[in-house]
Amino acid sequence: MHATPDGEAEIALVIRLPWEDVARLGQEAGRLAAQAQRAVTLDEAVSHRLRSRPAPAAHAKPAEQQPAAVSALPRLSGTA
Repeated sequence: MHATPDGEAEIALVIRLPWEDVARLGQEAGRLAAQAQRAVTLDEAVSHRLRSRPAPAAHAKPAEQQPAAVSALPRLSGTA
């Protein structure tokens, strides 16, 4: 993680996505490019998507109260 000149922080993260999700991000990048009238990278499209979604509630339910689909997700290695 490091600070950026605009006063924010940046962290590098590697995730694996299905091609369908990559295609959706490409469509998002195309829409943003049309709005901004310039080329937009997939990184920018991801950042925009993350920023434009509502923040999760601070009062999130404990894991045992989460829907089955969420609690059934595999844990990442190295996490508790």
